[in-house]
Amino acid sequence: MKALIIEDETAAALNLQAVLKEVAPGIEVVATLESVVESIEWLRANPQPDLLFMDIHLADGDSFRIFQTVEVTAPVVFTTAYDEYALEAFKVNSIDYLLKPLNAADMRRALEKLRRLTGDQRRDYGSRLRTMAAVRQQADTFLVHVRDRIIPLRREQIAFCYTSDEKVTAYGFDGETYPLDKTLEALQTLLPEEDFFRANRQFIVARSAVREIVVWFGSRLSLRLTVETPERIVISKARVPEFKAWLTSGHPAE
Repeated sequence: MKALIIEDETAAALNLQAVLKEVAPGIEVVATLESVVESIEWLRANPQPDLLFMDIHLADGDSFRIFQTVEVTAPVVFTTAYDEYALEAFKVNSIDYLLKPLNAADMRRALEKLRRLTGDQRRDYGSRLRTMAAVRQQADTFLVHVRDRIIPLRREQIAFCYTSDEKVTAYGFDGETYPLDKTLEALQTLLPEEDFFRANRQFIVARSAVREIVVWFGSRLSLRLTVETPERIVISKARVPEFKAWLTSGHPAE
């Protein structure tokens, strides 16, 4: 089995290799990479490894950017000193999420999980992962991490999404708030355009939440929703035609 390590801390990379050698000496480490850019270049130029160990915080950004640029079909074990990225890791090819410093027991557990998942059909694992990713992309439920709980949030529960101080929160029709680990830009790609509209830089609103539209200063529009909002939702004059077309036709304007 061939493994690729993506880790920008030398000590952590050496520890990972030592633990791996202790637990599974037959695994060959084909390369150790330190950055997002270097990892993308390597994955484009080489066959996919059988297993990928990946830190989350790299020298030039977080490693989730790798998945946005190249197709990763290999199973991934994330290794990190932070536990708040577990939900994001579940959305890619992650089979385990190990906290530093790594130890032999954690490594055995991860490799045993890989063995159970692949079984005798290791060659088909990449295609199965791609199928799983496609299903996740089409899912209508978000996983919300609230302290020590994971709460499923269905998109029909969302009245609007709001960003402030680099934090994104979904507001439900039930009056509850749900912290999300995505930007509004990412949510735009996941929420269906016929049901959700990007009102401005801070808001995405659900069609079913729009209660009233008020003509505002400068030919802008102000939206009133069926639930309270942290601030007024204003649509610029330039986007008024697009919003009206979306609201009346059920489809985004061309």
